[in-house]
Amino acid sequence: MSERRIGLYPGTFDPATRGHLDIIGRASKLVDTLVIGVAANAGKGPLFSLDERVALLRSEIAPIAQRNGSVIEVRPFDCLLIQFARRIGARVIIRGLRAVSDFEYEFQMAGMNARLDPGIETVFLMASEGVHFISSRFVKEIALLGGDITPFVSTPVIARIAEKVAERGEAARLASGSGSAHD
Repeated sequence: MSERRIGLYPGTFDPATRGHLDIIGRASKLVDTLVIGVAANAGKGPLFSLDERVALLRSEIAPIAQRNGSVIEVRPFDCLLIQFARRIGARVIIRGLRAVSDFEYEFQMAGMNARLDPGIETVFLMASEGVHFISSRFVKEIALLGGDITPFVSTPVIARIAEKVAERGEAARLASGSGSAHD
């Protein structure tokens, strides 16, 4: 019996976009098990907590796993990527590339990871044409400024972002002294 191929697709996923889902769907066809590693990465000031991001991704990947007949898991992590890859038995780290600007950073990261563990390969997947321009950062910015994010994220993610934007709006209104929560 051959060894199961476990792949790891890491990221912050704040929020998961249609671009992320594109990479997940395609990557899940390349390995026996795809683990979506959700990085704690508090330094980025995430819109969603780690638990919220994990829960959102779990609901997003269920239809992909069913459609592809693949095993996809979502797991949080707060350690060095290579340490997490070793812990879950991943032999492949999958990274999505949107544009040439992504390549330089990802190339350096792949080199560092290869130095830390030469037995774990990094595989780059180019984002599909219709989603190559989407980034979580832009989705959040557009949403916080009242723009339409429907082309970039799924309906459940839109609903959760709307809740977060409303919470932030209420908090900002209260902080400015313009009323109570019950006005």
